[in-house]
Order: sequence, then structure tokens, then C-alpha cells
Amino acid sequence: MSLDLVGRTIIVSGAAGGVGRSVVGKLAAMGARVCATDLTPSVLELAASCAGKVVSIVGDVTKSDHVNAIYEFAESKLGPVDGLVSNAGFIISKSVHETSEDEWDSVMNANAKSFFLMAKRALPSMMERRAGTIVATGSISSVVGLPSQAAYCASKGALLQLVRQMAVDYASAGIRINAVGPGSINTPFLTKYLQGLEDPAAGEADIKSAHPLGRWAEPEEIADAIVYLSVSASSFVTGQILMVDGGYTAR
Repeated sequence: MSLDLVGRTIIVSGAAGGVGRSVVGKLAAMGARVCATDLTPSVLELAASCAGKVVSIVGDVTKSDHVNAIYEFAESKLGPVDGLVSNAGFIISKSVHETSEDEWDSVMNANAKSFFLMAKRALPSMMERRAGTIVATGSISSVVGLPSQAAYCASKGALLQLVRQMAVDYASAGIRINAVGPGSINTPFLTKYLQGLEDPAAGEADIKSAHPLGRWAEPEEIADAIVYLSVSASSFVTGQILMVDGGYTAR
């Protein structure tokens, strides 16, 4: 893969989780200057583990004043932002009749509004320099309906449509905008979900069997797809969702 990330400044939101941490590490290893942000204070550990290549800041990407502060921090430390990886997200597993208005708003804000705010702040500088990449973390839920995921499916579907619309608007400015669509990922969240089931072993087997490859993804596999969409190897790719789902949506 082309190492054209050397010297580029990229912001990664949702950086404290499994996928986010992997993205930060891979981008830094390829020479990018990375600003890692998350609502969770553990994101600050990333700056220490990737000394000299990563800066980190705690922030809530569902709030415009926090988003502005994140960008001002990144720009002051690393220079103009060349790329964005919008990886923040949140899930509540409920059907519509079980979902409260506050729960709906929380999921929509975390998954759709955060992408809107982070991309909106990135675009003016990218437009001025006529270059940039934006990658959002979508989901299989962006394209299929899943049981008891009303707000989550709606939010990830909205995110994908915004990716497609923005790709059309900003292609002429040299900005590529894409998403990845992960299936189930081996993260602490998935472990916690399984532990809450009556039969965790059966739940694990069911999830894995839903993917034709017979397993779930490792965070690094999703991160590899995000990196691909951030480098010139994908220079003719925009407005797409790259499904990294073990064949889930092929059925």
C-alpha cells in the first residue's frame, strides 16, 4: 500500500475503542500525524504510546463547541487537517416501541450528528487546499435491517446517505468521502453483549454463523479498510461503503 500518509494530519474520533486504537496506530506507523479524540479519557494514553506522532484530546463530538476545540487543538499541534476518520458511535438494542425519545436522540447524535459536525468542520480547509479524505464508520446496519436495532439502523443508514451526498458535492474540490461497513467485531462491547445473554456460547455461535466466513472481524481488519480509503491507492473511490462483513450482506 502506498505510504502517502507521511506528513499528513488526520483526526480520528472514537479513538479509544478497539477499531479506533488500531486506526491510530496504523496511520501513525505509516507516517501520518494523528489527533486522537474520544469522550473516554483513556484516549490520552495514545499520545504516550505513539510518542511524537500522536496527540490526543478528550471531547464530545456530538457538540459543536467540542468539535471546534478538537480541530483548533489538532491544527495548533499538527497543522491543517488533511483527513478525518469519523469512528465515534453508540448502540442501543431495542425495537421502536421500546425506544425512548432520549435513547433515540442519543444514538442518532452519536452516529449521525457527530459525523455531520466533524465533516462540516473539516471541509472548508480541505476545499481551500482542494484535497482531503473523509472516512466514516458505518455498519451492516447501514444497508440491512437488523432485529432490535431501530435507532442504530436508522442512524447508520442516515450516515451512509450523507456520505453519498457529500461525495457528490465535494468531489470537484478534490475531497473523497467514503464509509466502511463492518459486520460483528471482536471488541469489549461484543464481549459485554454476549455476557449479558442467557447462553453466551450459543450467542457467539449464532453471531459467527451469520457471517459466511464463520467468524467475526478483528479490529485490525476494519482499520485496514479505513486506512485503504485514506490513501491514494483508493484515489478513484468516493461515495462508497466498503463492506468488511465476512460476507454477511452477500446473502
